[in-house]
Amino acid sequence: MAIKIEKKIKGYAVVKPEDKAAPAAAPAPAVPEKKEAPKAEVIQMHESVERPEQLVGETYKIKSPLFEHALYVTINDIVLNAGTAHEQRRPFEIFINSKNMDHFQWIVALTRIISAVFRKGGDVTFLAEEMKAVFDPRGGYFKAGGVYMPSIVAEIGAVIEQHMKHIGLIQDPEMDEATKRLIAEKRAAYEQGAGGKKVEAAAAEASGEANVGGFPPGATMCAKCNTQALVLMDGCQTCLNCGYSKCG
Repeated sequence: MAIKIEKKIKGYAVVKPEDKAAPAAAPAPAVPEKKEAPKAEVIQMHESVERPEQLVGETYKIKSPLFEHALYVTINDIVLNAGTAHEQRRPFEIFINSKNMDHFQWIVALTRIISAVFRKGGDVTFLAEEMKAVFDPRGGYFKAGGVYMPSIVAEIGAVIEQHMKHIGLIQDPEMDEATKRLIAEKRAAYEQGAGGKKVEAAAAEASGEANVGGFPPGATMCAKCNTQALVLMDGCQTCLNCGYSKCG
């Protein structure tokens, strides 16, 4: 049978006999693509996060006997994912100011390094522990409350730790009611047993040698909480601040 070609030939292919015998393969059914559910983008802290025009923060005052003038530590925070379930407040920068310019260089260097670590992201809580472990070769001092500070850098670290607890980066384990009652009972028993030493305590208070934390005169420093509240009770050293006891 003759076929008349009425259109212009644009291409051709040689058909072999075996090609005619093979049945035409049916086209595979198209598999519908699975559409992923849209997910909210959670922004994590990293060094590329741009500083917003306004930050929230707190300023802390440090009054140390090592300095004539007080130090003012300001920590500013950035709020990530504001208004969502993933909202998080992270420290972004730190500034330390004082009238005392003798230590200006190392204070500026310290603030820049700490701010850079804050902006890096990740777990930055290690900064507080590292700074609290810095000791002054000239000796430390006791701050208000009888807490021992080995150096001014350690107290700056304590301020950073306090701020991280405030914004929720560090969870401070609260003392249970049983431990609180036990400490109160031990303190009452010690004060009752030391009734004969009230004259000595009054003399120590008059001379300014009384414990600044309100603990009995003669109390030594606790190795656990660094507070001058360790007293001898029933032949065992016991802390009236945190309940630590060398006898377990």
